[in-house]
Amino acid sequence: LFLSTMIMGTLITISSFSWFSMWMGLEINLLSFIPLMNEMNNPLSSEASFKYFIIQAISSMLILFNFLSFLISKEYLTPLNFLIELIFDSALLMKLGMVPFHFWLPEIMEGISWTNTFLLLTWQKIAPMILIMYNSQMNFFLILIIILSLLISGINNWNQTSIKKILTFSSINHMSWMLSILLLNQSLWMFYFIFYTLISLSMILMFKKIWTPSIQDFFKMLNSNKSLKMTFMFNFFSLGGLPPFLGFFPKWMILKTLWLENFTFLAVIMVFLTLITLFIYIRLLNQSLMFKISENKMIKPNFNSFSLNVINFCNLAGLIVFS
Repeated sequence: LFLSTMIMGTLITISSFSWFSMWMGLEINLLSFIPLMNEMNNPLSSEASFKYFIIQAISSMLILFNFLSFLISKEYLTPLNFLIELIFDSALLMKLGMVPFHFWLPEIMEGISWTNTFLLLTWQKIAPMILIMYNSQMNFFLILIIILSLLISGINNWNQTSIKKILTFSSINHMSWMLSILLLNQSLWMFYFIFYTLISLSMILMFKKIWTPSIQDFFKMLNSNKSLKMTFMFNFFSLGGLPPFLGFFPKWMILKTLWLENFTFLAVIMVFLTLITLFIYIRLLNQSLMFKISENKMIKPNFNSFSLNVINFCNLAGLIVFS
């Protein structure tokens, strides 16, 4: 029931022609997702859902304030139109968890299940990004947010040990890429979002089956299954956008579009910051792929070959597209 109303709330937001209906869709989505976050066997879920509610309520209040201000801005608040748009963009960026409004996202991720993690990293991003597309245009503020998000997400993944926080900062990185193309080419944004969803699904399926709290414990698990180790490598390379894996092609198409739209400086900065992120990922993988970690024969991951084949196919889809 709550899952269906959550989906309905997002659909109301993206299909409405009224600002009030869009806001109402966001609230339906929020009030449906909160019960999904609460789990009886997870004591951290209540705290996570409360934090999520507070952050989303604040951003929704700012959005409603923006809608009311917009109704009278034509006659009375014309000099403040830029400030109103800035508040609106900031509220939506807060819902997305973009830098510098990202501090709530890693903490909430630690307290929710893998299923809710997938929903929060993918489905819950759709409505705010659609509203940005409806109301905003590419300006200095959004370009600054894109660059800061790419930079901060890479820095925070340096020496990171929590699996969920690694996925969280990776999500912020990918949202930056989506935001850069959202206002220029909506079809390409949808294409990137679908690819990102596939990559996230493959990562979360793997971590859900062999859940460990830290990346070091996870590396120990990899030694009991060579196929699993290769799957993990494919996932991370695809997540970082290394060619010719699945995550590379949408980034390549975005860079091409930015170049054609005369956002050359932004494209160059994004490539440079992505190389830093890739270096961090490869440095992280180095512990698992280059060095032998003592094998724990008492722990065997519960992962069948069919699941591994599905995940590997998703990540090697880039090779198929390239050929």
